[in-house]
Amino acid sequence: MTAYRRWFHAASIYNLVWGLFAIALPTAPFVWAGVEPPRYPALFQCIGMIVLVYALGYRYIALDPERYGAFVWIGLLGKTFGPIGFLYAVATGQLPWAFGVTIIFNDLIWWPAFWSFAVKHGGPVFGRAAGSE
Repeated sequence: MTAYRRWFHAASIYNLVWGLFAIALPTAPFVWAGVEPPRYPALFQCIGMIVLVYALGYRYIALDPERYGAFVWIGLLGKTFGPIGFLYAVATGQLPWAFGVTIIFNDLIWWPAFWSFAVKHGGPVFGRAAGSE
């Protein structure tokens, strides 16, 4: 369980940093990928806020994986639908492959630890968690 705690502590810190970055510099990832920045950067700042919320959930899992383990499914939804949305955006010409660097660091590198933890310790996806009344 110690290895999982480390992963979730790292995910919490990463999401804290990335979320604050997206809020403070919402056009930077687009500029780096050679994409015209969004017309409404506040939308990307909202994504940063959502990422900050995930940081709190990952922190809870890291501190008490038995109690908060089911939170992993919330993270996995984002880490699964994010890449799917990215592939759709590439397929429809809305984003270049270069923007995928964000998908690698925000989603894909976390999959092995998150999925492994979810299968072993994530509790039920729906329904009552162990020990709940």
